[in-house]
Amino acid sequence: MSTASSALDVLRDVFGYPAFRGAQAEIIEHVARGGDALVLMPTGGGKSLCYQIPALLRTGCAIVVSPLIALMQDQVDALTQLGVKAAVLNSTLDWRTAQAVEQAMFNGTLDLVYIAPERLMLDRTLAMLDALNEAGRLALFAIDEAHCVSQWGHDFRPEYLQLSALHERYPAVPRIALTATADRATQQEMQQRLGLAEARVFLSSFDRPNIRYTVVEKDNARQQLLGFLAGRKGQAGIVYCLSRKKVEETAAWLSTQGYPALAYHAGLPAEERAANQRRFLREEGLVMCATIAFGMGVDKPDVRFVAHLDLPKSIEAYYQETGRAGRDGEPSEAWMAYGMQDVALQHARIAESAAAEHQKILEAQRLTALLAYCEAPRCRRQVLLNYFGEAREPCNNCDVCAEPPELWDGTQAAQKALSAIYRTGMRFGVGHLIDVLRGKASDKMRQWGHDQLPTFGVGADLDERDWKSIFRQLAAAGLVHVDMTEHGALRLTEEARHVLKGQRTVSLRRPTKKRPTTPRGNRSVPISDLSPADEALFQLLRKWRADTAREQGVPAYVILHDKTLRELAESRPVSHGLLAGISGMGSAKIEHYGEELLALIRDENSATRIPNT
Repeated sequence: MSTASSALDVLRDVFGYPAFRGAQAEIIEHVARGGDALVLMPTGGGKSLCYQIPALLRTGCAIVVSPLIALMQDQVDALTQLGVKAAVLNSTLDWRTAQAVEQAMFNGTLDLVYIAPERLMLDRTLAMLDALNEAGRLALFAIDEAHCVSQWGHDFRPEYLQLSALHERYPAVPRIALTATADRATQQEMQQRLGLAEARVFLSSFDRPNIRYTVVEKDNARQQLLGFLAGRKGQAGIVYCLSRKKVEETAAWLSTQGYPALAYHAGLPAEERAANQRRFLREEGLVMCATIAFGMGVDKPDVRFVAHLDLPKSIEAYYQETGRAGRDGEPSEAWMAYGMQDVALQHARIAESAAAEHQKILEAQRLTALLAYCEAPRCRRQVLLNYFGEAREPCNNCDVCAEPPELWDGTQAAQKALSAIYRTGMRFGVGHLIDVLRGKASDKMRQWGHDQLPTFGVGADLDERDWKSIFRQLAAAGLVHVDMTEHGALRLTEEARHVLKGQRTVSLRRPTKKRPTTPRGNRSVPISDLSPADEALFQLLRKWRADTAREQGVPAYVILHDKTLRELAESRPVSHGLLAGISGMGSAKIEHYGEELLALIRDENSATRIPNT
C-alpha cells in the first residue's frame, strides 16, 4: 500500500473525513517519507492533520513541540476521542505521571507526545530522545506555532531559538514546522533559526472566505461594540483590548449588558487565567475580553466573532487574531473600531521598545500597512491578501464591498492639513491642528500666535469628523508620521513635499455615515438553513453533546463539532454504516457514541413521524 493511500485510509477511518483539502495530502506524503517541511496554512485549514497522520504512518512516537501548556491536554483529549494514543509531557505532571509517559514512549504505546520547548531542551529529555532515536522509535518532530521563533514577531518565545539543535542532533528524523501567519521576513527567519533552509515550503492561500471583515471609525466604541453584538447573544466571541485595565472594565461592562464575559491578560494570577480559558473553551456562548496574551492555538471551532476595540500592532497580528473566528468554516465576523489615538499609542509602543533602530523602522512599516488596510477604499480581503503576496478579486464579504465608499479629490484638503502641520512647527497633535484649520480661537491658540497663521480657519468648511478622517488617511498614505517623543505630534514625511508642491494628487474616501447602534437585520449573523424539524434534532444533539462533555470533563467540540451535528440532523442516519458517511465520524467516535446517537435520532424520528429508512 502506498503512503498516499495509507494516509487516506487513516483520514477516513480515524478522523472521519472523506477527502484531504488543499495541499494536505502532498504535505503528509512528504513528511511521512522522511522529508522536512515548513507549512504556512491559515487557521482552520487543517494544519494538525499534516503532522498527526504522518505520526500514525511512521514507526515510533512523534514529538509535538507546542508553547501552549494550558491547551495541550485539550489537544490530547481530542486525539484520545479518536482512538489515537497521545499524552502530554510538561510541568503540570507529577513525577510519577511523567515517568509513566516516558516509559510508554519506550514501550511503543504512544503515537504522539506534546511537549513544551523548555522541557524538550532539558538534558534529561534530550537523553531520553537520544535513546529513543537509537532504538528507531523517534517518528518525527512537529514544531507548532513556528512563528514564535521570530525575535521581532508578535508571539516571540525565546525557548524556540534553541530548536535548531533538533536538526543537528537528529538529522535523520523529519521535522515539520507549522504556522498560520508569516510575512516573507518572518518566513525567512523561521527557515534560518529552525535550520529549515533545505526544507520544502508549503504555502497555502491565506484567505478565510467565511470571515466577514468590517472596520469602523471609533466614535463611542462601547456603544459601537454593543451595536455590533446585537443579535449575537449566545455566540462565543473574543474582544481584544490594548490594556489590561480596559480588558477588565470591558468584561465587567459586557456582563451587565447581558453578554457573559471573562477577562484574560498576563497580569491576572495564573490560576484565574487558566480557569477563565478553560471556561471559555468548555462552555458555550461566552465572550473572552483579552489582550494579545490570549488566543494563540485556541482550538475552539465555534468562535463566531473577533472584535478589536483597539488597533493591533501589525497586519500579521490582526490576521492571526481575527483568524480565531470561524475555524469550523461557518460564517463569522471580524470587526474593528479604530481612531487616530490608537495610531499614536502603537507608535509610542514602537518608540519606547528596546529594539534596534532598523527593527523599529520595520515595525513602523508594518503598522503603516495596517493603517492602509483600515483606510483603503477597496475590498479589505484584497488588501489583506496582497500583503501576504496573494492576488484576488473583490470578495463581496466585507464592509467595503457591501457599501463602497465615495471617493473625492482631497488634494487641496491634504495641502491645508500638511501646511497646518508645517506652520505650527510639527509639534502638535490632531486635536490642535483641527482647531487651527477650523479657526477655533482659544487662549492657548493666541498664546502661540497660531490664530495669526495663514492656515487659521482655512478648513472651516469641513467638520471635526471630516478632518479626523483626513488626518488618518494621510497617516495611512505615509504622508505624515506620529512622533511620540513629542506626545503624538504629527510630522511631515518626505512624500508630503510632493503634495505641498502640487506634484502629487491625493484621493480620499469620505467618512462613512453614522449608522444606528443595531445593525439592520444583522445580516452577517449566521442563520440556520435547517428545517424546523432538523433544527429541533440539532438542538437535541447539542444538548446531548454538552452533557457528554460535562461528564468527561472535556470541551464540547472535542466530542463532535457543530458541523457534524448539523449533518447528523439533516441526514438522520439509522445504522452504523450510515454514520460512517458523516464527516467527523471516525471509527472510534462511532464505537463510543454510535448507539446513543442512533437512539436519539430514532426517538426524534418517531416523535416527528419521520420513517426510519
